[in-house]
Amino acid sequence: MPQIPDQTGRRIVVTGANSGTGKETATRLAAAGASVVLAVRTPSKGEDAAAAIRSAHPDADVEVRELDLADLASVRRFASGILAEDRALDVLVNNAGVMAPPKRFETVDGFELQFGTNFLGPFALTNLLLPALLRSPDSRVATMSSIAAVPGRIRFDDLQWERGYNGWRAYAQSKLADLLLALHLHRLSVELDWPLMSTAAHPGYTRTNLQSAGRSLGRSQPVKSRNLALPFTQDVEQGSEPLLYAAVGPNATGGAYYGPSGAFGLTGPTTTASVPKSARKADLARSLWAVAEDLTGTTPPA
Repeated sequence: MPQIPDQTGRRIVVTGANSGTGKETATRLAAAGASVVLAVRTPSKGEDAAAAIRSAHPDADVEVRELDLADLASVRRFASGILAEDRALDVLVNNAGVMAPPKRFETVDGFELQFGTNFLGPFALTNLLLPALLRSPDSRVATMSSIAAVPGRIRFDDLQWERGYNGWRAYAQSKLADLLLALHLHRLSVELDWPLMSTAAHPGYTRTNLQSAGRSLGRSQPVKSRNLALPFTQDVEQGSEPLLYAAVGPNATGGAYYGPSGAFGLTGPTTTASVPKSARKADLARSLWAVAEDLTGTTPPA
């Protein structure tokens, strides 16, 4: 595995850090010396992850804080806790997400679950944490997208999938929205001369519980993952590399998109990925950002 640069003295928030790419990312960052906040929906699972990290790396500086991205009040509480520390935040890793529930669910605030959890929650969190991020002389926001963004489209006439819900198409919209978030935040940071880099990544096809967790929602029995039977998949150590590179890679650049270099972008070492045509229009990103501001009631600092 590529070496993570020394992160001693740096403060990093990783969402969804109790499993999958989030846990691997938090583990590697803590091993490199970072002070890592495991931002998780279920604190007990976060504590299990923190214990595993400390077991592997006894000097690890990790703490668990509750964050439910499907509840904007929870997002605000979490952000308020970080801001109250009066300490710079060096990196925000927007990793957490849900994939393709079999039927339409809503967040606490009435948004379609995937659009709310995968995009609006991270959008609000990013805006709310910007004051702490801008206190760092070299801050970064790394946002996890997906190759599912390629066929995605933003349905401004029905963002919440109140008509004709399709789990995979709704997922594609949410991950395209994540990529647009990262790209527009980059443009904002350049326009406003912020000391902040916004990057994006996708994990290819990485074997985690994401594939089965979403499809298990609302079912009496959890859906078993079929990952092991599929070709062109990779383990979580390799699959976390693009996100880690986006978050702390010394040669990463603002507005760039990172992913696996192998066939179809599914597996392999990290490379610069091509931004899909669906995400290249600055006007689209700007329009979505404005809608998200209205829906979440959050804006970047003046």
